[in-house]
Amino acid sequence: MDKPSYKELLDAGVHFGHLKRKWNPKMQPYIFMERKGIHIIDLNRTSECMERAGRAMKQIAKSGRKIMFVATKKQSKDIVQKAAISVGMPFVVERWLGGMMTNFSTIRRSVKKMNNIDRMLADGTLTSVTKKERLTLTRERNKLEKVLGGVANLNRLPHAVFLVDIGHEHIALAEAHKLGLKTFGMVDSNADPNLVDFPIPANDDASKSIKIVTDYITGCIKEGLEERRKAKEEVASSAG
Repeated sequence: MDKPSYKELLDAGVHFGHLKRKWNPKMQPYIFMERKGIHIIDLNRTSECMERAGRAMKQIAKSGRKIMFVATKKQSKDIVQKAAISVGMPFVVERWLGGMMTNFSTIRRSVKKMNNIDRMLADGTLTSVTKKERLTLTRERNKLEKVLGGVANLNRLPHAVFLVDIGHEHIALAEAHKLGLKTFGMVDSNADPNLVDFPIPANDDASKSIKIVTDYITGCIKEGLEERRKAKEEVASSAG
């Protein structure tokens, strides 16, 4: 997967950090300079970090394990949801329910409930249900779908999480730490890059910046999935 060029990162505004007074000193190694009171992120470092994260994600995908995408900020939701769906990975773009990973069995129960409602609504045997009850069920199902739709097919905990804005997604990050999952995250100048295994220093507020980073790592995951598919085919053909 080709990395975005320096110019592409620049055009997407990946280099714009936060106001200097809001910065986290631990971001020092990733800051290029300060301009008009705003920190400018060093895009050479961003590029290195993207490559490192991409390589690791490719390996995870190749090994058949899951990476959960988490991005509940308004400007990142659609971008991240589309990206996760394109590579068949779980995602959370609405609310992060506390315990979504640390209390995984409860979440699985809620998903089951959603699937049961689906079956009930699809099943013609529900003729005895009043219009009002059907409406209530549909509403409940839609509410569950909104929050849990992205993890409905997840039967076991993911191997890793990818977070857009690690400060905003601090609950998800804390759960990932507790469970010893690998962590990847877009880290802006106001966050602590040491909180994730694979920090990607980047503007985590602008949708263009979020998109260019997310698209790159999704491309790396695609490569990993493709290599996995080919390897399986080779095994199958040699066995045949």
